[in-house]
Amino acid sequence: MSEKRLKKTLRLFDVYAISTGAMFSSGFFLLPGLAAVMTGPSVVLAYLVAGFMMYPTMLSVAELATAMPRAGGAYYFIDRSLGPLFGTIGGIGSWFALIFKSAFALIGMGAYIAIFIDVPITPVAIGLTLTFGFTNIIGSKEAGWLQKVLVATLVLILSFYAIQGLSSVFRYDFFNHLREEYDVFFLNGATGFFGAIGLVFVSYAGLTKVASVAEEVTDPDRNIPLAMIYSLATATTIYVIGVFIMVSLLDRDVFFADLTPVATAGEVFMSWLPGKTGLILVVVAAIAAFASTANAGIMSAARYPLGMARDKLIPSAFGKLGKFQTPLYATVATTLLMVFLLLVFNVESVAKIASTFQLMLFGLLNICVIVMRESELKGYDPGFRSPLYPWVQITGLLFSLFLIIEMGFLSLIFTFLIIGASIFWYFSYAKDRVKREGAMFHVYSKLGQRRYDGLEMELWDMMKERGLRAEDPYERVISRALILDALPVATDYEQLLDRVSDHFAAKTGVKKKTLMKAFEDEREEGLIAIGKTTALKHIRFEADIDSEVAIARFKDGIPVKFRYFELFKAKKRNWHKKLQAIIFLVSSKKHSGQHLRMLAHLAEILDNENFPKRWLEAENEHELRQILLRDERFVNLLLEADKPSGVLIGKMVQELRLPEKSLITVIKRDGKIIFPHGNTVLKAKDELSIIGEKQEIEVIRNQYEATAVTSGRKVSK
Repeated sequence: MSEKRLKKTLRLFDVYAISTGAMFSSGFFLLPGLAAVMTGPSVVLAYLVAGFMMYPTMLSVAELATAMPRAGGAYYFIDRSLGPLFGTIGGIGSWFALIFKSAFALIGMGAYIAIFIDVPITPVAIGLTLTFGFTNIIGSKEAGWLQKVLVATLVLILSFYAIQGLSSVFRYDFFNHLREEYDVFFLNGATGFFGAIGLVFVSYAGLTKVASVAEEVTDPDRNIPLAMIYSLATATTIYVIGVFIMVSLLDRDVFFADLTPVATAGEVFMSWLPGKTGLILVVVAAIAAFASTANAGIMSAARYPLGMARDKLIPSAFGKLGKFQTPLYATVATTLLMVFLLLVFNVESVAKIASTFQLMLFGLLNICVIVMRESELKGYDPGFRSPLYPWVQITGLLFSLFLIIEMGFLSLIFTFLIIGASIFWYFSYAKDRVKREGAMFHVYSKLGQRRYDGLEMELWDMMKERGLRAEDPYERVISRALILDALPVATDYEQLLDRVSDHFAAKTGVKKKTLMKAFEDEREEGLIAIGKTTALKHIRFEADIDSEVAIARFKDGIPVKFRYFELFKAKKRNWHKKLQAIIFLVSSKKHSGQHLRMLAHLAEILDNENFPKRWLEAENEHELRQILLRDERFVNLLLEADKPSGVLIGKMVQELRLPEKSLITVIKRDGKIIFPHGNTVLKAKDELSIIGEKQEIEVIRNQYEATAVTSGRKVSK
């Protein structure tokens, strides 16, 4: 089975387009009239309340997606939180529900296309399904480009529609219109109002589908939460304003019976446009909406079998990537199943019933956040944390249960059929192939039950892939780190700990005796073995201290007896090995996430196959330091009178006009290390170690390029 990761090609607007496109279709273009039959003019409020009820699940999914950005979305989160049995139910159910929704979107195009052209909708829907499937096979970037075009067209037209509609509404005496058409605001009382909320709530369900492509999102910590927030705000605003316009301008009997209410209302207030331009715009928006829902649906749905195949819950073929590094077989299977459903089933009725399963998933996703947080897994480090935990999650769960009850008995039967089929598949095919458990068992471990340590390792790997965050002071910590090189041959591990503890005691204020005890206690954290010749030792203290690092190099190796860290368990728990690099990291438990990210980043560097050679060939401590720094955020400058950097000679540090966030961390002068202050005067032959943002370092490199030192070599013009 291929374990290749999907390419990260989706940026903020791509993610926004996927989540927004997945929400606009039947919810706006078909359902308003049907919902109004249930509750009357309060349908506007029903859309607003439904959008509000989506926020708890949105926050939970954003947290899970930034902690575990993997293909599969809801399936992956449920599997890793509640275990593979629940994961199988979530994966299979989500796949079917999303395929039905996407197929229904294509069927829904018929009502709007039929305004101008009498065409058999099923063949057209099949043709579009095959087109979107092919586009998704070619690449996520191409599918994302199509999605951006569709959503940009949709949002622009609907924004114009909303502005024109509102101006028209307020030109008329719409209060009298409402009084004439409707006797009461809540047509069928509370029952009708809550029923309408349940009907239109599913219109917002597409928002969470973006989590299934989280693996392909660049900077998921930022782009996923922002895109979801922007999408929900966009959808809620347009839904509420659009439905308000329909209620205000259309006669009650017309509105209740209309399957194309957006077009009908548009004809009322866009008649000033030449010919049928207004109607054409509405139809174009509807087609873009239904097409974007179908395209986003195929893109998202294909990631469910991909994720499940990686985890051995379904045949491994579905986990293989094609020539274009997209899930080939998973996309083909999704596309063909959509075609089959369009040919055989009454997609409209089944799609509505399948919505109940979506609500059940929303409830489970809120539970997942609670499980992951209470499991206290060290590797669970979401870039976005849901506020007001756990009340937001409990509220989201209660909303889901309430709406499931409102959906009716037939919908519950369908949901139980999916659950039963998924359970049967798990025990007949997957159970003996899967050896992992969910984070739930880490919660149970507090009560003495079993836990699955492989999940910790998996989260650790994801943390390494995601890298550091902008606020992590990694460069500053490495730049001021203690470097021990050319140590006496007879130095042993205990002597090394003594020197390192002296340094950390002076830096952190933690007593040396406390440091020594923590370093010597293998039960505390242990040594992390990385590669063949390197190891990490990390300790966290209750005190609020800054992170500090000490680095030791032994060209001839130092024998150390150690145990693998819990994340790196091996059969031989105790063994001897000569190490050439040992890195010590101390931090505060108050900054646990930051500590783990820096630890993961160090592990990523040390695990590089070129690291041992570069480490041994480094000529001095500056080169050792540079190996551990990100080159784009770090530069060494040698001050020479006949070079551009000569203008800095004789100046105090506080007089320098460096970019705002850049910082001189250390100065090497006559073989000694100086930690600069504002009144430190720079001298010829000083070597300045400067850290900063990528763009700032580029500015400094360009300004002093003739003397920039990279990996121990001067870069000359």
